Amino acid sequence: MQQIRLFFIALQFFTRLPIPRWVGFQPDWLHHAARYFPLVGVVVAALTAAVYAAAAVLFPAPVAVLLSTAAGIYITGAFHEDGFADMCDGFGGGMTPERVMEIMKDSRIGAYGAIGTICLLALKCLTLSLLPPATAIATLFIAHPLSRLAATSLIWRLDYARAEGKAKPMAQEMSSGEFLIAAVSAAMPALLLGASSYVAWSAITGGILAALVATIWLGQKFVRRIGGYTGDCLGAVQQVTEVLFYLSALACLQHGAWH
Repeated sequence: MQQIRLFFIALQFFTRLPIPRWVGFQPDWLHHAARYFPLVGVVVAALTAAVYAAAAVLFPAPVAVLLSTAAGIYITGAFHEDGFADMCDGFGGGMTPERVMEIMKDSRIGAYGAIGTICLLALKCLTLSLLPPATAIATLFIAHPLSRLAATSLIWRLDYARAEGKAKPMAQEMSSGEFLIAAVSAAMPALLLGASSYVAWSAITGGILAALVATIWLGQKFVRRIGGYTGDCLGAVQQVTEVLFYLSALACLQHGAWH
């Protein structure tokens, strides 16, 4: 029952979805809820996939993808997109750790954040619209939990860089056992969909490797520039690794411009 409560707390923290009243709340539960961050991704994937599937009955793929992406942004309250935009602004415009943190904390969006977010969303929608519908839906169920596992790995391995912040309650020390729960939650959809041939194993392997490389590279950048990570850094890693998985799935279809 306690594990179910922790899942619902994670769902409440990372989305706008309502949770049952009987769950209750204690501040200490937030410290252990990050283990279910990838499982929250499965829920988000299910809802966005449902919107895509319903919209694809009436509209072409680009419209269905755009509606699905908009639904995902609404469900999560643009939590991760906002983090990505703030990270772009902070790391693009700040020269010192203090200035980077100050810019990221500013609620206003700057040129780096606006340009980065537009490019990211355009790349996400365009890539998904070029995938066959069944493959697009399947990749949602892998990319969402996988990208959230990538973000969770920062909580597991790095230090939180702020004294306070929106991710501070989730940024307590994460045990290897808790991270293992997160990893299993992310691995199950990939294994099931790979075994059922909805997504090629080459796409899954390539997407995981791309996400791993991007997470390590971004993590090192965060440590070098600000001494650790913030909630905005978690959002940036989630968004970047999600898009990289879609790109991997598309690349494996061998639809390159020279083909």
